[in-house]
Amino acid sequence: MMARVQLALNVSDVDAAVEFYSKLFGVAPAKRRPGYANFAVDVPPLKLVLLENPDVRGSGVAGALNHLGVEVETTDEVTAATTRLAGAGLETAVEENTTCCYAVQDKVWVDDPDGAPWEVYTVLSDVVDGSVPALRMVEPSSGPGSACACGPGVDCGPAVDTTVDAAIEPAPAGAR
Repeated sequence: MMARVQLALNVSDVDAAVEFYSKLFGVAPAKRRPGYANFAVDVPPLKLVLLENPDVRGSGVAGALNHLGVEVETTDEVTAATTRLAGAGLETAVEENTTCCYAVQDKVWVDDPDGAPWEVYTVLSDVVDGSVPALRMVEPSSGPGSACACGPGVDCGPAVDTTVDAAIEPAPAGAR
C-alpha cells in the first residue's frame, strides 16, 4: 500500500519555487501546469504541491501552508478513513469525483483544532485539457472543507466531464 504525506504551499512565484524544490529534493516536478506544480518525492515519501497565489505577494503569507494531506491508493481507503475519522468524533466533509489540483479525486476533509485543512485522498484520473479553472485558495466557511480550487459551494465554472476520454487520462503512478 502506498501512502505519503502531502504538503501544499502557497508560493508567490511557482517557477522560482520549482527551481528551489527541484534542487532541495533532487527530483523534477511530476506535474506542471500554469501556477501549479507537484512533486512525488520518494525519499522522504512526500507529495509536495506548490500553488502560485499572486495575491500573497507582499502579504507575508507566501510560503504559508495551503493544506495538508495523506495520499492513498484507492477510494476504499478514503472510505475507511472517513469511517475512522467520523467514528473518532471528527467532523468530516466528503468530496467524490471532484476536480482539484488538475486531477479528479475522491477525498475526505477534516480540520485540525487551529483550522488547518487535512485531506485523505486518491487520484482517480488526471485532467489533461485546459478546462480546469485557475487555482485559488478557498477558505472553508464552517467545518472541514476543501482548500483546493473548487470546494463545496464555490462556483468554479463548468465541471470537467470525467466521461470524456479526450479530457481525462489515468494519472501516471508518479504524478498521483
